[in-house]
Amino acid sequence: METRIIKCDTEAFQPECVREAAACLHAGGLVAFPTETVYGLGGDGLNPEAAGKIYAAKGRPSDNPLILHIAEKDSVNMVAEEVSDKAWLLMERFWPGPLTLVLKKKPTVPAETTGGLNTVAVRMPSHPVALELIRQSGVCVAAPSANASGRPSPSKASHVYEDLKGKIDYILDGGSVDIGIESTIVDMTGTVPAILRPGYITPEQIEAAIGKVEFDPAVFSAATDIKPKAPGMKYTHYAPKGTLSIVEGDREAVVRRICAMVEEKQAAGYKVGVLAARETADRYRADTVLTIGCRAEPVTMAARLYACLREFDEEGTEFMYSEAFGGDSLGNAIMNRLLKAAGHRVIYAEKKPAEGLSCREQ
Repeated sequence: METRIIKCDTEAFQPECVREAAACLHAGGLVAFPTETVYGLGGDGLNPEAAGKIYAAKGRPSDNPLILHIAEKDSVNMVAEEVSDKAWLLMERFWPGPLTLVLKKKPTVPAETTGGLNTVAVRMPSHPVALELIRQSGVCVAAPSANASGRPSPSKASHVYEDLKGKIDYILDGGSVDIGIESTIVDMTGTVPAILRPGYITPEQIEAAIGKVEFDPAVFSAATDIKPKAPGMKYTHYAPKGTLSIVEGDREAVVRRICAMVEEKQAAGYKVGVLAARETADRYRADTVLTIGCRAEPVTMAARLYACLREFDEEGTEFMYSEAFGGDSLGNAIMNRLLKAAGHRVIYAEKKPAEGLSCREQ
């Protein structure tokens, strides 16, 4: 299969640029397209064969549910059996935007799209290319991230092409995305709404709209026997090809610990990388040191995360050590992605560091 790339100028967007791709979606084909979060891999979400093609192209486990993307709020009634008042409040407040709601599904939504669950995940993206593609296709578009399963999510079209060339029909190239991590997912089917995946829309924003919300216990869990209620809850996700570990603890202790481990791996002949905040990046002497951004600017860090993980792959990095991030809601979303990327491999820095460290102290 030849994968065609179509440039879409988002600054001076012309609806004509999505016409061929929309027709392809309507006919059961696969199209990668930009959203405000990451690039999505779209297919007709109410067509079991199209949903199956998505799983096959990504190499995605079939029990990992897909998110349906719609272009009008009222379209939620086509796929959801029950839409509570709280769900409507969230839609009015955050749609179009990076918020996904899990609702009871209608029988018209095939099990192939929902991973066999009786619920459906739905969102309305805000990116003009995504919205126009959905409108012109005339279908509800199932669209997980447009990457090979388990790999870092794509924040630009070249990432999609690297993973999926020859496996999908079209890539709509809208440049780099704005947010860089996937949407917040909220399960609206329980007594208390539950966050299944943290993202750009924070718990505080959600609670301001509808009251109490809780985190699903699986969000930061390392358990492998979880039946996923939403994308990203079970398997190792977002992972680079090498071995990534996260180092937690006091900032100075983290720097010392990472420096010691870098020296140890380099002495053994490995190519080593470090992912660090701008405040501490110049303290490291790894083969590749990537700056994710300032800790005071988590929006920038989120936008850089997946591109950094892919850059490690481009450099052939075999072992990577990342500082831990957190502190606010978006920081926790970044940490959630890092934990998945590292397979929950966490090192605690307060262990005694090796002697004779060569990293420069400030």
